[in-house]
Amino acid sequence: MPAQPAPTWVLPPDLVRARCREFLRAELAASGRSSLVVGLSGGIDSAVAAALAVEALGPGRVCGFMLPYATSSSASVVDAQAVAACLGLPLERVDITPMADAFLGDVPSAELVRRGNVMARCRMIVLYDRSAAHDALVLGTGNRTEGLLGYTTMYGDNACGLNPLGQLYKTEVRLLAADFGLPESVRTKAPSADLWAGQSDEDELGVTYAEVDHLLHHLVDEGLGERQLASLGFAPPLVARIAARVRAMAFKRRLPPVASMPGRPDPDTGPVGAGAGSAS
Repeated sequence: MPAQPAPTWVLPPDLVRARCREFLRAELAASGRSSLVVGLSGGIDSAVAAALAVEALGPGRVCGFMLPYATSSSASVVDAQAVAACLGLPLERVDITPMADAFLGDVPSAELVRRGNVMARCRMIVLYDRSAAHDALVLGTGNRTEGLLGYTTMYGDNACGLNPLGQLYKTEVRLLAADFGLPESVRTKAPSADLWAGQSDEDELGVTYAEVDHLLHHLVDEGLGERQLASLGFAPPLVARIAARVRAMAFKRRLPPVASMPGRPDPDTGPVGAGAGSAS
């Protein structure tokens, strides 16, 4: 079957790559750090984030980490290795099973989301430790679709020093993967956080990325209402569910709110903050 044309609203890969090169170079320079570390899961998001980083900085300033748990798919490990080889990245493997199991003994086996959150946070502990060792920033790999839907673990996979993918829908990440020529196994497999056996992003979300990206673009980027979305063919129950989820998950997209006090200005908007690095 021939490839379907990209939706008209997607950002072209050449534009995205140019913007990300500029972004990554500027933010890393502003931070005073020398390199980036990235967790390579074997999935498409981390692969594209790593490819953007290598394009901007060169493979000598990006270090990949493979962070499997005991139940991680062996295919994910193989795919992470293939991505590192494709990009010329050094790749270190750190098994998170011992540290995760120290927490998971108190988490019932049936509570898969809680268990998955523990694994995601253990991975970020490792990445931040390695970032300190490498004088590096942690490279974020979360996309706009996940951010809008709150399909992320706070202080886990959404923790980072800078993120080139945060304004890109999953559809656009897939186009970038093809544009970079990343391994086919990574580009074509079903999206999964690989937090438990058989886990599927689209099964959990109850909608395909292709459909929800299209909906989110019209809902969030264009600000269309429910009637307008229905006229475009979106089922009203789906629109209501996704809109409610975007609203409910807003807290995951913000830093924790801080109570304001008289005579205590925001340090990052005054003369001191204006000269500081923005990615730390």
